[in-house]
Amino acid sequence: MKKKYLLGLLTLALVGTVSLSAQAQEKKKTVGQTIDKTASSVGNKTAEVAVKGSSKVADKTYKGKVAPDGTDVYIDGKNRKYYVNKKGGKVYLKASQIRTKPEGQ
Repeated sequence: MKKKYLLGLLTLALVGTVSLSAQAQEKKKTVGQTIDKTASSVGNKTAEVAVKGSSKVADKTYKGKVAPDGTDVYIDGKNRKYYVNKKGGKVYLKASQIRTKPEGQ
């Protein structure tokens, strides 16, 4: 009776250890993916802020107008209108894409 009890307890401990180690390995994989995604989004936001800052200094802001996504429109030295997207890239606009800024903004 004692042998069966000890054997059952030993088996339960072994199964518990194996299942916990398998879960720990799965979490490391998802943590790595989370870190990669977070680093990517932080990099995109940094690029966006840097480009917007340089645009405010070097280029003119088109007053009373917004881009299709609601952000400011800038005018460069060649009189081209653009806005800065979420990844920090300049997206040049056609005249038909520029909207009038709503009253509340």
